[in-house]
Amino acid sequence: MTRKTIVAIAGSLGRPSRTRRLVEDVAARIQARSGAELILLDVADLAPELGRTLARDAAPPALDAGLRAIEAADLIIAGSPVYKGSYSGFFKHLIDLVDYRALTGTPVALLATGGSERHALSVEHQLRPLFASFDALTLPTAVFALDRSIVDGRVTDERVAARLDTLVAEAAFALTRPALAA
Repeated sequence: MTRKTIVAIAGSLGRPSRTRRLVEDVAARIQARSGAELILLDVADLAPELGRTLARDAAPPALDAGLRAIEAADLIIAGSPVYKGSYSGFFKHLIDLVDYRALTGTPVALLATGGSERHALSVEHQLRPLFASFDALTLPTAVFALDRSIVDGRVTDERVAARLDTLVAEAAFALTRPALAA
């Protein structure tokens, strides 16, 4: 049996990033439960190459390696800050370069952070449809965390923490399931 791979995508250009901290925390918890290999892709690290890449066949080697990792993942953790009701532009550009056929049946954990409750449904109305268009299997529980609920890299809101616990359990379980035939 081959070792499963988790690819965690942090979709913020900012540093430090609450989104990245949330993605890292969820990824580490799933990895601890599953023993899977973890690859973290940070849009901030990929931004210079990503911003110059208009087509997949023009992707520089480091960006292409990240795209191939996404396409081969057994589980994807997709996290983005929310701006004006949607995910970040660089996050979307990265996903636009992924082969649309590659994610069929791949479980995806959805995370978002934002400054206002007005953005809470962006996970359901933006992220979930994005990955559904790839025929990926988005996990039932998605998590939106207000910026103020992440203090010093830790989630301080009990309701958000409880949803994260559920998401981690769902993701760890998804890694135990056989892959769906494409």
